[in-house]
Amino acid sequence: MSLTVTVTHTTTPDSHTTTPDSHTTTDSHTTTPDSEPSQFILPDLINQFQYPFRKSPHSYTVTRASARWLADVAKLVEPEIRGYIEMDTGTFVALIYPDADVFHLQVCAESINWAFVIDDSMECGVVTPQEALESCIPALRDPINFETDLLAAKMCKSFANRFNENAGPGCRERYIHGKELYFTAVAKQLEDRANGTTYDLESYIVQRRGIVGMKPYFALIEFVSGIDLPDEVVAHPVFDAIDCAATDHVGWANDIFSYNKEQSTGGAPWENLVAVLMHVRGLDVQSAIDCAGQMCKDAIQRFESNRASLPSWGEEVDRVVDIYVEGLKRWMVGSLYWHLSCVRYVGNDLHTVQRDRIVRLLPKRPLASGEH
Repeated sequence: MSLTVTVTHTTTPDSHTTTPDSHTTTDSHTTTPDSEPSQFILPDLINQFQYPFRKSPHSYTVTRASARWLADVAKLVEPEIRGYIEMDTGTFVALIYPDADVFHLQVCAESINWAFVIDDSMECGVVTPQEALESCIPALRDPINFETDLLAAKMCKSFANRFNENAGPGCRERYIHGKELYFTAVAKQLEDRANGTTYDLESYIVQRRGIVGMKPYFALIEFVSGIDLPDEVVAHPVFDAIDCAATDHVGWANDIFSYNKEQSTGGAPWENLVAVLMHVRGLDVQSAIDCAGQMCKDAIQRFESNRASLPSWGEEVDRVVDIYVEGLKRWMVGSLYWHLSCVRYVGNDLHTVQRDRIVRLLPKRPLASGEH
């Protein structure tokens, strides 16, 4: 998955990330007779956190509404719709925005469903990033008056008016601008893929921050909390570093969980952190998984270090900033719990993965329609 939204940074990769040169490997993975691994052990990402975990009581209601949206608005049918339903966006938003009411959760679920669908559409060539940019952004800005025949833009219109009427002006602009950045990042990724461009670790980290596309979904923290961050806060380098650390953690954890599926379907080796580490550093699967897990742990440390260095903007603004930063914590930990409960990422060995963190490597197979 490409969790969705783009972040650009004016700083160099080294100012925001630490890539470990050494890491602890796990010896308990097994191999087949030809020395190819048959499984790997996930890093204990959950216990890296000291953050509280909660789930909204509105999960079931939003899950049902989300399934209806996929059929009625996104116009998905079987078998394609099944993959999106199994992703259970209602549970996802209940985990990452646990304090939101049903109205706000439903807007978030529709936004995220749209992100998954448009991501697949661009990946499969149904719509180009430029078409998405030219149609979806106007639909987000003016959902009532903008006319379009593009289904992706019609999906935007279905939730954008409710979002625009209930979000602050800064929050709205951050959401929309984040989508602009995301479409630009996808265009570059597709161009790089077509040109056979490869990445070293540092350039992959920068590229992944764009493709994971977290800016809009971090803006939804403001939306569900009824806050609107001042521009001077958002522009502050320490605040930016906190956002960046959270973005890295979400994106890298997603790479760890999605690696099994991507390796089985022949995903590009330059589009997953685990595969990049294997190639660039000559690591086996387990060592690369362990290294990626350490990078996630380092991202949390960066998050906490920068959080402790935040300046004060006065009592009221500090209160708003605290709400947002707590929202980032919930996003990181909630996303992990969702990955561990989602068939999309852990397959049918759900309970084994949750109990033992053992993931059996899938055999190589073609990518089926509707998968991403």
